[in-house]
This record gives sequence, structure tokens and C-alpha cells, in this order.
Amino acid sequence: MTERKKEEIAYFMKRLYSRGLTTTSGGNISLRITNGSILITPSGDDKGRLTAETICEISTDGENLSSHQKPSMETYLHLLIYKRRGDIKAIIHAHPPWTTTLSATGRKTKSNLTGESRFILGEIARVPYALMGSEKLALAVSEAATNTDVLLMENHGPVCLGLSLEDAFNKIEVLEAAAKATLITELLGDANELTGEQISEIDKLR
Repeated sequence: MTERKKEEIAYFMKRLYSRGLTTTSGGNISLRITNGSILITPSGDDKGRLTAETICEISTDGENLSSHQKPSMETYLHLLIYKRRGDIKAIIHAHPPWTTTLSATGRKTKSNLTGESRFILGEIARVPYALMGSEKLALAVSEAATNTDVLLMENHGPVCLGLSLEDAFNKIEVLEAAAKATLITELLGDANELTGEQISEIDKLR
């Protein structure tokens, strides 16, 4: 079972890379498994060439159970989110270009331009800049994750939470589409955003 889950993580990371949603060295994926431990991508490995053998297993206290690999530098961030959100099973952090561009500006990614983006993303939280891999960043992101599954770290990129790897990956893809739509509609200058009533209707479906 664990081996198959590791294969799924490697698959989704390679899928992120092939879709241009992250870079060779950027991003990380984790998955909470039934024995209580967490599987997470390694630090520094080529994201387009990961295999099941390269995926790390850690305890909920952060102990590395895979001595052959070093876990992601954002491991503490993942652990804190899982501790705060018992419902979450998967976390994906990536560097999609449109979303990451918006993270370096004062603009918000709009989830209210299409019904799909509002339904899948809900409210998008913005987390102030902190050094990658730092305790400060992990604490800020985990706190913001209390009320949303989609977070944008300033000058860094998004973190998406899911009930499964597919769910978290879907949010990353839809978020990137929403970021692209945000920038294009700002250039065109005539965005037709969903009304408050329309958003309420969609939120009821969620």
C-alpha cells in the first residue's frame, strides 16, 4: 500500500513538472497515509524524474523514517498543516508561473471570475512573505490554512490542500487558470466578476 502511494506522489510531481506548474528544483508534495505517517517528496531532487524509491516517509513528529533520503525543506510546514487540519490528506506546493507572478505583486488572484474557480477554490488566503523553509513561514501558512484550502505565499507561490492528491492537484491547476484570467482581465479592463448573490449560490453547493 505504502509503495503504491509513493508511486502516486511521484506521478503527480512529474505531472506538475510536465504541465509547467513547477520547476526542476521547486515544489513539494505530501500525503498522509493510514499508518499515521506522512509521505513527502525529497529535498533537491529533479522533480521531473522522481520515482517511488525517492519518496520519503516521516513520522508526525518529523522523524525521518527513510534514511536514504532527505525530506523537503518545507516538511515542517506540511506537518503543521496536518496537525491543524485533521480532514486534509494531501498537500501540494508548486511554482506555477501565473500564480507565482501574482504572489510577487499586491494583486489578489480572483476566484470570482468563473463559477468553476469559485466552486473549487473558494476564498484564497494570502500569506505574508517569510523565508522558505523557515519556522515563521510554516507557522503563518498553517494558521492561515485553518479556514481555506488554497493559500498564496507572497513572493513564493501557492499551497493547496486536498482530501486526496487528485483534489489538491485540481486546485493547483484551477488556481493557475484563475491567476491567468485575473491578469488578462486586468489588462483588458472589463472583468465581469460574479455578483455577491451568484457567489452565495455557488458557496451553498460547496
